[in-house]
Amino acid sequence: MSARIWRLGSLSVQVRRRVLLVNLLLLVLLGLFGLLGLLSGRLTFTPAQLLELLLAPQQGGVPGRILLHIRLPRVLTALCAGAALGVSGAIFQSLSRNPLGSPDIIGFTTGAASGAIAYLVFVGQQPLGLLLATLAAGLATALLVYLLARRDGQVDSYRLVLIGIGIGSTMAAVNGLLLIKGSLDNAMQANLWLAGSLNARSWMHALPVLGGCLLLIPLVLLGARQLTLLEMGDDLAAQLGVRIERVRGAMTLAGVLLAALATAAVGPLAFIALAAPQLVLRLGRGQGVPVCGAALMGACLLLAADQLAQRMPGALILPIGRMTALLGGLYLLVLLTRQRSPEKT
Repeated sequence: MSARIWRLGSLSVQVRRRVLLVNLLLLVLLGLFGLLGLLSGRLTFTPAQLLELLLAPQQGGVPGRILLHIRLPRVLTALCAGAALGVSGAIFQSLSRNPLGSPDIIGFTTGAASGAIAYLVFVGQQPLGLLLATLAAGLATALLVYLLARRDGQVDSYRLVLIGIGIGSTMAAVNGLLLIKGSLDNAMQANLWLAGSLNARSWMHALPVLGGCLLLIPLVLLGARQLTLLEMGDDLAAQLGVRIERVRGAMTLAGVLLAALATAAVGPLAFIALAAPQLVLRLGRGQGVPVCGAALMGACLLLAADQLAQRMPGALILPIGRMTALLGGLYLLVLLTRQRSPEKT
């Protein structure tokens, strides 16, 4: 596989041609899905009308308000939440050295959802309070999993995944109990939120996850090389100068924050964090932690799932969480059926 080294001062980046082509293709698809989300709906726009409204939305009347306050926040929320989940999945799959080590599998997303459900059931639906409750619960869940998985001063990847699955199952049961403790109206709202949705997204939903992506993804990108070295084992990484616990703690914090911000914005979504990094690695045949590719793939998957959910036959509109769960189940089925059994190898 051909690769080039790009240098900028003391920094150098190895770029593989196939990986670069895959990322460019994902960027084009991302633009197409985003454009489709802005143009389509009960009120459709032509590209010329869209450009005119984007340049002067306040003068567009009702179409301008629809674009500015409904479609733009929805598309931006889907783009940023998908990117955040993709990068979070890449982080935890690298840390656990396991393709199943995504935040929705190892319980972080479920734990973050517990804080949101408790807030929705007992307090209300204010976006800022919901965001803070989700972040706090996600961080607490991650700390609990990390401490339980730690043995003899180190975190074992197998223990991390297994304990995360156990904590996730426990928190899912807690979520069910919370739903029956509050008022009927609040419980119904919390149940709808659990299904995941991009409906009625506002700038209050889009801006926090956008800010999180702009702040955290570049930091993860800077630490991607050290994450790759950690995949070789703690002993070898330490010999190569990696501060293991500091890197692991910082990357865990970044991954949990990204997953919690996405969960607060759109609800708990399956499949995106699990599949995005693996799909990029399979398509690009690259190595290391695919931070940029996972972000682009996650955003494309969520935008595509949103378009599919809005175009179901028979006027059926599925919640985005149900659509991603359906796609995730099909993905796992194909992945498992294509694996060769040990007897045939």
